[in-house]
This record gives sequence, C-alpha cells and structure tokens, in this order.
Amino acid sequence: MQIEPIAYIYTDFPEKFGIPRQAGRVPELFGKIIFEPKFRKPEALRGITEFSHLWLIFDFSESHRKIWSPTVRPPRLGGNQRVGVFASRSPFRPNPIGLSCVKLEAVQNQTELLVSGIDLLNHTPILDIKPYLPYTDSQTKAFGSYGEMHKNDKLFVHFPENLLVQIPEQKQKALLACLADDPRPSYQHDPNRIYYLQYANFELQFQVSGKNLYVIDLQKNPDCNDTNQ
Repeated sequence: MQIEPIAYIYTDFPEKFGIPRQAGRVPELFGKIIFEPKFRKPEALRGITEFSHLWLIFDFSESHRKIWSPTVRPPRLGGNQRVGVFASRSPFRPNPIGLSCVKLEAVQNQTELLVSGIDLLNHTPILDIKPYLPYTDSQTKAFGSYGEMHKNDKLFVHFPENLLVQIPEQKQKALLACLADDPRPSYQHDPNRIYYLQYANFELQFQVSGKNLYVIDLQKNPDCNDTNQ
C-alpha cells in the first residue's frame, strides 16, 4: 500500500512542545491546509462547507521509528506507567498515523481550508480528510479512562503586558489558552525549571509554581517564520 500526503497543514507550532494534547482543547488555534498540486482541485471540496467539522488523518512525521513497542507511557499517567500502544494516542505506533477532529472555518482561494481547534505541528502531512458526522461520530455515553484525567485542570497565566503586546492581537488569545492548558509533561513539577516554547515566530520562557504560570521572557525568533496566515 502506497500512501502520499494530499496536503500539509500550516500552524503556529514549529516544535511539538506546547501543542494542545488533543484537538478542540484550544478552539482559538487556527491552521491552514494547503493541498499538494495534484490534489489542488476545487471540485474535490465541493459540498465541504455543508459540514461544520472535519476529521484529519495525518502522518506523525516527526515520530517515525524503525522499531515499535507494544507499550507506551502516556504523559497523563505521569510518564512512568505503561499501557498498550492501542490503548493510547501515542504518536509512536506501528504505523504513525494520527486522527484529529477540527472545525472548518472557511474555504479560501477555492482550494485552501482554514480550520480551528488544531493540535498539529507546523507542516504536518495530511493523508486524508473526511467530514465529521454528529449522529454517528458523537457517542454521548462513551468514557475515556485515563484520558479524562486532569481534563478540566487549568493554570492561571501571568503574562506581563509589555511582553504580551508584542504578540499579534489575533494570536494572543490562542497562546494564553495553550499556556493555561499546561504544556508541561505531567511528571514535571519543578518550580525553578524554565520552559521554552516556540509559538509563531516567537520564543517565550515561563515557569510554573503550583497553579500559576509566569511568563518571564519573550523574544522574536529570527529563524522561525510566521507560517499561519
């Protein structure tokens, strides 16, 4: 079986750290899907705007490994307890394929999709796109085991105004929501540790003490382009 990317998604995250753990956690995060030339056909998107949400099937392109493990250590379990790989959403799988449900915001330039609620790295290869069907895809009685842990936990973000104003206004709300969602691995609790997060064309530094996140520095990153239009 040969599979090739039909498109790539462009987001504000050039690195994995800081990306929301699941799609929809930060509705304010946008991404743009641009199709490869051979799939850049307006007729391929005919009727797509009649659906509010889409399933993105994608390649965990930065997580390819030659050897796979039958068990993984989910961050939600503190990184020290193993579960079966098929009982996880780990990117380290026999076939590194991911699935995300995003909201369709608009079709632009006839062949580009603007989506929100993304949880994808910049330039992630998209393998397929399918419409979300509420009557069958939404299971109201479903339960999610350890995936439900800490789902409502939020941090109080302290972002100095003189630093925050350097971020374009349309991106501030998304960044604040990502920080409030606690991008740290669940097993890291050192209040003296400084974390570095790449967002758009900025690098910010922060520390976390208890339920408080403190942004301590923000720098423009000249090596990182603002990829999300």
